[in-house]
Amino acid sequence: MQEDPDKPISSPADEGPAPSPNSSDAAAAPALADVEDGGPADLDAKAQSASDEGAERPATDSLESVLAPREESAIEELIGTDAILEKARSILEWARENLWSIDIAVQFLILFAALVPAAIFGPQIKKLIQTQIAPRAPYGSLKRAANAFGNIATPIALFIVLQASTIALGAFGRSSAIVAAAISLLSAWIVIRLVTLVIRSEFWSRVAFYVAWPLAALDAFGLLDNVIDQLEAFSFPLGENEAGQPISFSALDFVRTLITFGILFWLASTLNRFIQGRLEQVEELTPSLRALVFKILNVLMPILAFLMALQIVGFNLATLTVFGGAIGLGVGLGLQRTISNFFAGFTLIADKSIKPGDVIEVADTFGWVTKMNARYVSVRTRDGTSHLIPNDKFIEDGVINWSHSDKVVRLHAGFGVAYSTRDLKAIKEMAESTALTVDRVLDRPAPVCNLVEFGDSSVNFDLRFWIDDPRNGLANVRSTVMLALWDALHDRGVEIPFPQRDLHIKSAPPEIFGAMVEAPSDNVEIGLATGS
Repeated sequence: MQEDPDKPISSPADEGPAPSPNSSDAAAAPALADVEDGGPADLDAKAQSASDEGAERPATDSLESVLAPREESAIEELIGTDAILEKARSILEWARENLWSIDIAVQFLILFAALVPAAIFGPQIKKLIQTQIAPRAPYGSLKRAANAFGNIATPIALFIVLQASTIALGAFGRSSAIVAAAISLLSAWIVIRLVTLVIRSEFWSRVAFYVAWPLAALDAFGLLDNVIDQLEAFSFPLGENEAGQPISFSALDFVRTLITFGILFWLASTLNRFIQGRLEQVEELTPSLRALVFKILNVLMPILAFLMALQIVGFNLATLTVFGGAIGLGVGLGLQRTISNFFAGFTLIADKSIKPGDVIEVADTFGWVTKMNARYVSVRTRDGTSHLIPNDKFIEDGVINWSHSDKVVRLHAGFGVAYSTRDLKAIKEMAESTALTVDRVLDRPAPVCNLVEFGDSSVNFDLRFWIDDPRNGLANVRSTVMLALWDALHDRGVEIPFPQRDLHIKSAPPEIFGAMVEAPSDNVEIGLATGS
């Protein structure tokens, strides 16, 4: 190797020993080299350059230098410092790659900036819905839905802005994961709020809460696909189709069936109420036929919703024949009374033995029929209580229908007069005319008063009169008629007798007879019988 003649020759002694971390000479060696190379000027320049490099070095380098592996002590080895530092380095690296980026900053900026147009256009949308849409919506679920959309107009506006931002980020090739997560959580909140405002059911509100929020959280963190795969993997076979391919039903199909059935069941119930409301306005339908149609709809609509839900999720309905025997056995063993009540309800409506509005008497229950459901008949009494009587009780025990074919019914009011009354025909005419003074008593058929018997203490009459409103009560109108008879008899001086008895005493102490003779009773005749 050829040496440069201009370069000064240095000996090993001039170069000095190798630098050591604990030696002060190591710090002085670079300074001496700098002096030899360029003098004090170069030393100042290099010192200034070193300070500038230290100022420009990022803070993460110093943090990494702190987290760099070094020789462990016995305590650090016991605690596991290497594993902790390795985990901290991985977290730091992930944060630097995923959080400290322009895409993340842009997405957070979009989330905060989207609040401005939502706050501006939300009240305008609410005003439009409340003034133009809600007043024109029919009453019921549709009107509540219109008002609900008006109440959450601002979150809906925010949802629209965030969706537009996601489309814009995709067009520019930027990531939109954080915005998508915010959209998922906001969608869950909107769904829960709509269910609460429209359905107004605590049960469905809880269902929406426990379904929408977990789905939104899983979607926000990117775990929804994994959960779907696990639910899809958990399945059981149902046989084979016509092509010989195996058929299975997974847990995902079960969840989809429940969700679909819930939505369809709510729609079917809403449609059922709408149809029943329309049929209520058709005067040509008799109450019994209307009740029969309502009962068929109440049974048919849920079944159709269930079958449609199975069809939507791709369930082969032919496999339901497998469960036919088990269902039939369960019905035969445990649901006999329920099925009996179900078909008894159809029988009651079909033969028109009772119908809504009829005044009936079952055992000790007297009232009018308000509803005829699948399992029971609701009878409202004069006390204001509703008695729910099973349908089969009407067939097994019978029923008194006061308005089966005609609402005009006859009532009885019995009374008696003393034997001293001479003109009994006048009493008969007086009772018939007195009954007509009561407002609810009909003049056609006219009241009739019949002499029924010569009793022990009185001559007994039976006043029979007719009313056409048994729903308003029977005992009250009978009481009114008997009060009118009381006043009429007393005004004419007719005596209403009470039982009288003759008391014959065969033997008693003498002092008792003395006391009875001194204070005789007006209504007791004392006869003395002498024993042999």
